[in-house]
Amino acid sequence: MSYMDRVILHSDINACYASVELLFQPELRGRPVAVGGDEERRHGIVLAKTEEAKRAGVKTGMTLWQARSLCPELVVVPPHFDRYIHYSREVQRIYSEYTDRREPFGIDESWLDITGCLRAGEGERAAREIGVRIKRELGLTVSVGVSWNKVFAKLGSDYKKPDAVTVIDRGNFRDIVWPLPAEELLYVGRSTRVRLAALGIHTIGDIARTEERVLKLRLGKMGEVLHAYANGLDNSPVLREGEYAPAKSVGNGTTTPRDMRSLADAMPVVVSLCECVGARLRRIGMRAGVLTLELRSPELHWISHRRRLEAHTDCDRELVGTALSLLSEAHSWPDPLRSLAVRAEELVTASMPEQLDMFTDRADIERQRRLDAAVDRLRGRFGAGSVLRGAVFADPSMAVPPAQEEFSFVRKLG
Repeated sequence: MSYMDRVILHSDINACYASVELLFQPELRGRPVAVGGDEERRHGIVLAKTEEAKRAGVKTGMTLWQARSLCPELVVVPPHFDRYIHYSREVQRIYSEYTDRREPFGIDESWLDITGCLRAGEGERAAREIGVRIKRELGLTVSVGVSWNKVFAKLGSDYKKPDAVTVIDRGNFRDIVWPLPAEELLYVGRSTRVRLAALGIHTIGDIARTEERVLKLRLGKMGEVLHAYANGLDNSPVLREGEYAPAKSVGNGTTTPRDMRSLADAMPVVVSLCECVGARLRRIGMRAGVLTLELRSPELHWISHRRRLEAHTDCDRELVGTALSLLSEAHSWPDPLRSLAVRAEELVTASMPEQLDMFTDRADIERQRRLDAAVDRLRGRFGAGSVLRGAVFADPSMAVPPAQEEFSFVRKLG
C-alpha cells in the first residue's frame, strides 16, 4: 500500500456462535458441532457450525435434518444470544483501543480504520496483535483482512480461515481478488450472480475487466458500484462509534410452529412482523416506499410479491394493510405456508417533506403516528408483550415477539 493509502481492517470472529458455545462446553472441541434453532417451533436451521462440521458438508442456513443426514455424529446445541452479545462487546472493547473508527457489520464482523494510528506499513502487525489479544483474553479467534478499502479488507478476512491475516494491497489484489467467484464481492447476491453469468461474467476479475457502461446497462446503478468495487475504487468511510449508515431496507421473518392453513393462522404472524418492521423504521428515523412479502411453502419454495406504497410510511396500520393485501393476491388457501417475511424498501428519512394528494387525511396519519409512538414507548418500558393487537390474541403462539425474531435484517447502502 502506498504512503497515502488508508489502512482498513476487517475482522471476523471465526464461527462466532459455535466458538462461544465451545467456551462453555470445551468437551465438544474437535467434534462437529452446530448451533441450531428451536426444532419444536420449527426454527430448526443451522445458525453456525465448527470447522469439523463444515468439512462434513454442513452449511449455515440448512435445516438440521439435512445437516444430520450429511453428518450423523453432529452435535446440535441451542443458541444463547446473550452470550454472543457479551463477547461481541468484549471484542469491540479491544478494537476501541486501536481506533474510534470501527463499524460493526453484524454481531461478529467489524471494519476498523487505523489510518494515522500507526507508523506506515504496520497494518499487518496491528491485525496480528488484535488477533493474539482476542485469543488470549477471550478464547476466540478472528480472521482479519488488511487493505486500503473496505471491500477488499472484507474479502481478505474471508480469504483465509480460521485465525489468519490476509493483506490485499495494490500490488497483489489482481492475483488474490480477481480469481474469486463473482458472488464473493460485496452486494453480489443470487439474482445478480445469475444476471452476471448471463453476460459470461463469473469472477470478480471478469467484473473488473467488463466495460462499466455494459454493467450499468444490465444492472443499473449497481453495475457502476460493482465495477468500482472490483477495481478497488471503494472510498466509503469507516464510521465512528455511534454513527450509522443509512439503511437500504428493514425486514423481519419467521418460521411458524405449525403450518399456516388459513388467513386466521397467518393474521397474527403478519401483524407482529409488520409491527417489528414499523418499530425499527421509527427507531432509525426512516419511512418505506415499497413493501415486499415473502412466502415459503412446506417444500421450502419461496415466492415474493412487492407493492409500491401510496406514500412513504412508518405506520404499522399501513404496513399491516399492505401486507395482508399482498398475501391475498399471492396465496390461495388452504395451501399451507411454513414461513413469512416482510421487508420495507426504498427508504427515505422521516424528515423528508411529503407530497400528499387532496384526499389524504393528514390528521388521521398524525393520529396513527402518535399512537405508534405511544405503543413504542410502552413496549420499551414494560416489555414487547405489554401491548398486543387483538389479532395477535387469537393465537399468541404464532406471533413473533421482537425479542424472539428468528431472523431480522437491516441492509446498509453500499
